[in-house]
Order: sequence, then structure tokens, then C-alpha cells
Amino acid sequence: MSLGPVMLDIEGTQLTDDDVRRLKHPLTGGVILFSRNYDNHRQLAELTSHIHSLRSPHLLIAVDHEGGRVQRFRKDFTCLPPMRELGLVWDKNPTRAKHLAKQVGFVLAAELNTCGVDLSFTPVLDVDHGQSCVIGDRAFHRDPHVIIELAHHLMMGLKQGGMLAVGKHFPGHGYIQADSHLERSIDNRNYVDIEADDLVPFRSMINFGIAGIMSAHVIYPQVDQYPAGFSRTWLQNILREDLQFDGCIFSDDLSMHGVAHFNSINSRAKAALNAGCDMILVCNNPQSSDELLSSLQWDMSAISLARLARMHSKKYFESMIKLRESKEFVHAVRQIGGLGQRNDELPL
Repeated sequence: MSLGPVMLDIEGTQLTDDDVRRLKHPLTGGVILFSRNYDNHRQLAELTSHIHSLRSPHLLIAVDHEGGRVQRFRKDFTCLPPMRELGLVWDKNPTRAKHLAKQVGFVLAAELNTCGVDLSFTPVLDVDHGQSCVIGDRAFHRDPHVIIELAHHLMMGLKQGGMLAVGKHFPGHGYIQADSHLERSIDNRNYVDIEADDLVPFRSMINFGIAGIMSAHVIYPQVDQYPAGFSRTWLQNILREDLQFDGCIFSDDLSMHGVAHFNSINSRAKAALNAGCDMILVCNNPQSSDELLSSLQWDMSAISLARLARMHSKKYFESMIKLRESKEFVHAVRQIGGLGQRNDELPL
């Protein structure tokens, strides 16, 4: 059975019968994990193994694990800094900042990879305009060119740990104050201003070969009336054609209030897929998940299937014990230690 276009969440630390039913549905292609799905790394490895055993090719397993406020797994995992900490290091020592970014990416990917997670939705490529309540210290820097350097090195570290990168939130969520998780978000800038600033990191990371991009639930009315993740103008004309991105496009969570102007989960899903998303996320709403799986009709294209297949991780360490015996890993953990403190997490 080939993978479908829907990425769902699950209830707890073990799969329930309802979870298994949903994950075996032909429309399902992935699972996104949250803090409620984690007790310890052994439990996580057993959970991901169970999920992978349900389908062939196996379902993609993703997590929102950036560092700082957004780190789903904490106990027994390395405390990762918010990306702004790397930007602050850059302001004093760019060479050290690039090195640390690569080390953060390696530690992030290696720990998740060892526990059976295929990808993390990282790095954040949003520009820190100093006014976004949801982005804030998740962004590397105000300067797009600094973001490029740090994100590129983080991506190299992820690859070293067996994982590909997914940049977000295209074409940029950092300018507006509103939180698209909670309310409709509108960025009234014209395209020329967005292109000269927020699009710069995306363009360069695409040139560096980034494998995935997550779209923003933000409306840019000077460009299109629809949020970027539902806009053919943004996803087809700009992302695919102008920026020449040929990787996997993920929607942000279709359950978010920022897209509440679409009447139903089915209409949201169809709009996102027709706009050009390869995979759509539906989180924290089992009723919507069931409604979508029972009503959506969608045939995956061969190119979307190829893009999703590429996102599977390459496993380098058979267990967390083996990973922690690696001198390379221990050295990386020591180097990034103390860069940031733990904070309350935020969602996607």
C-alpha cells in the first residue's frame, strides 16, 4: 500500500485500536508526535517501531522538535537551545555560530533518528522582525543572510545525523504579530518587500537542496486572497516555478484557527492539496481526522510519492546507548551545552 497525503497524530504513548485503524487507512501517510506520546526513549523506540510495522513502505514519523520552546521530547534528550541563541553567538563570532549550528543539527537528528523518528519540522527560516508572538526566539536572526548561514549549517548537521531538513513557515511568518494557531493572520506587505526580505532564506535553502518546506497559515492579500498553504500562486507559481523547489511541501496543521474561514476539514484538505501540498497535517482533533478519512478522495501522484519516500531517515545508531558511546556525539553535546534554557513549548 502506497502512502497517502494525510499526516495524523495519535492519542498516547502506545497505539490504541482507533489509532491503528486511522494509520492503516489508505489516505494516511504519516504520524506527527507530541509530548503526550513520550515517556522515555525506550518507549518512544517501541512506539515508532510499532507504527513502522503497520505499513510498507512505512508511515513517515515526524515531530516538531526545534529546540527552546518547541522541543517535544525532553527527559533523556539533550536540551536544545532556541535558534536565536545561535544568532546571538553569530553577532560575536560567526565562525563559532556556524559550527554550533551544525552540532545542534547533528544532536537533534541523531537522537530522534535513534528512536525511529524520520524527520523534524526544522529549521525555522522566518525572519525575526521583532514583533511576532509565535515566532520570537524560534528565529535565528533579523538578517536573512545570517539565517541562511545558520540554517544551512543546521541542515548539514541534520544530514550528518541521518535526517533531512524541512524549512518553515513559507513564505515567512515573522512579520505579523498574530498567532495563526489562534486567529486569522494577515500580512499586508507587497510581494516586492516580502521577496527582498523573508523569501531570501527560502530561496537560498532551496538552492542548497533542502528536502521539505512547510507553508504558513498567513494571508498576504497583496499577493493572493488565500493563506499561503492554500494558494496556487504561492505554492505553484512562486515556490515551484520561480524558486524551483522540487521537494516535499507540507501544510501546517489544518485544525488551526488561522484557517477557520474554510467551512470543513474536507474543504481545507482539498484546498491545500489542490494548491500543491504533498502532505497535509491534521492534529489534535480525532473527530476531524475521522471525518477527513471517510470523505476525502485523493489520488497521490507519482512525484508526490517520490518526494515523501525521500523523507525517510537513514538510521546510523541502533540504540541511544550506542549513540552515547559515540565520541562525536558526546563532543557535540558538550559544545552546545548551556546555549539555551528550557521553556514552555509552543505548537507548530
